[in-house]
Amino acid sequence: MSSLLRRTGAASVLLAVLGAAGCAGTAGPSAAPSASPTVTTSAPSPSPAADPAARAAELVARLADEDLVGQVLMPYAYGSSATDVSAGSAQGNKALAGVATPAEMVARYRLGGLILVGFSADDPTSGNQETTNVDNPEQVRALTGGLRAAAGKLPAGAAPLLIGTDQEYGVVTRITDGVTQLPSALAAGAADDPARTEAAWRAAGAELAALGINLDFAPVADVLATRSTVIGSRSFGADPKRVGAQVGGAVRGLQGAGVAATLKHFPGHGHSAADSHAELPVLTQPRRTLDAGALPPFAAGIDAGAWVVMSAHLDVRAVEPGVAGTFSRKLLTDVLRGQLGFQGVVVTDGMNMAPAKKYPPGEAAVRALNAGNDLILMPPNVTRAYDGLLAALRDGSLPRARLVEAVTRVLTLKFRLADLPTPDPAAIGDEAHVRAARDLATAAVTMLRGSCSRAKVPGPVTVTASGGRDRTKAALTEALTAAGVRVVPSGGTVVHLVGYGDGAGDLSADADVTVAMDTPYVLAKATSPVLLATYSSSRASMAGLADVLAGRVRPTGRAPVPVPGLSAGTCAR
Repeated sequence: MSSLLRRTGAASVLLAVLGAAGCAGTAGPSAAPSASPTVTTSAPSPSPAADPAARAAELVARLADEDLVGQVLMPYAYGSSATDVSAGSAQGNKALAGVATPAEMVARYRLGGLILVGFSADDPTSGNQETTNVDNPEQVRALTGGLRAAAGKLPAGAAPLLIGTDQEYGVVTRITDGVTQLPSALAAGAADDPARTEAAWRAAGAELAALGINLDFAPVADVLATRSTVIGSRSFGADPKRVGAQVGGAVRGLQGAGVAATLKHFPGHGHSAADSHAELPVLTQPRRTLDAGALPPFAAGIDAGAWVVMSAHLDVRAVEPGVAGTFSRKLLTDVLRGQLGFQGVVVTDGMNMAPAKKYPPGEAAVRALNAGNDLILMPPNVTRAYDGLLAALRDGSLPRARLVEAVTRVLTLKFRLADLPTPDPAAIGDEAHVRAARDLATAAVTMLRGSCSRAKVPGPVTVTASGGRDRTKAALTEALTAAGVRVVPSGGTVVHLVGYGDGAGDLSADADVTVAMDTPYVLAKATSPVLLATYSSSRASMAGLADVLAGRVRPTGRAPVPVPGLSAGTCAR
């Protein structure tokens, strides 16, 4: 299915509105935005009969400069409620944006969106997660409802607020309690069944939509060409074609459930082992290598209809050396728009990450917009980013046509999401969703050493693990018991679990079976006669592993990354 955002009709409407908006919002410079917008009631809704691009064009032509600037900002905020926050959260919001609550932030800066943030164990992105405002489904639904109520009073309120989060599943999962947890992307790559991936991500998307989240910063479209710990199991694997098929499945699943999917991190963070949260990674590969090895999954995601692409803080030497991709017009406009034909929304990676903080917040936002981004994610200071954009618009260093183009794309996405059915809260934790996650996780289990006949372990079983994995041990113990396998504290067949960040020192010489719950590279050092990989420590993955150990199913997964000296899958289909 091709995206409406790529249709020539949408492009024609965009060209028309660029001219129409040329004389809109031409009032002289003003002081910092007031505590509430100049206009506090919603603008009249454009005709519902018009398509999203036409509705966006109609609305953007009537917005003031202050509204246009706000619509390209998507910060985070402190607090688990839109309007009622702790003293500490209020202090954080005042430092970030000069207001006390998330709802006040939306109102003052006329925001286009807001990202919900959080962190968990084994999270490689925790460095730019300053707070957490997600806890459980009821709380998240109340928060998103409050944010939408605040946004609905804005002049752009006819288009719903974008509320996003990084729900990749696996090590980067913001909402963990009370919702269906999918296995990691690398596990889906091992299952190598795009239909299963699509079904699982459709289930996940239905739950996100029911929570009031309409934009997921997923799936990761990076090919794991290096042993990157910041990407790792977030990637679907090392083969560009297979990764592309998985990315397409995830996009179709999410968007089929009413949640915009985001392809990240363009043009491919997996081609560097460095961490862009702390430094600017350099991609030294020649252009032909990137075209063949990094870009295909992004092209596949675009072909699947992805509505959003995230630019990466990467120095792509073959395209524009010395310039972070976030600020590279050659990369975003010439390659992404021109070569790949993407016409949707381009969002930056977090602007509170080290490479983007090379510039002050206002200058960074202007540079990102001028390069071709449409949405500025997580500016380190909202006031300075907003003021910088507004000043640049008025002095001409940010061309009005470029800002109008960006806002039109953002509003087109919003109106497209607004046309989708209202999600059912009962979808959260639905049994069919749990089955879809478990089906994918079970198909991912891979045997890298041992014969298929040895996958079933003689009972009883003793489960051990590297440090800090008590919850995962408990989940596997519960799943084994449910599968009819007796679990004993000691003296049984030893099944040893290792996960994110573990190395050779975390292996057990006494283990009869060693299981990798993240990237499987550590298994090259393991001496166990049976080596398995689940690539994920989710409950669904532990249930699938238990079924394998109980002999209920064969471990038919295939390792999506090569592990020296080991089979890709002795029982693979």
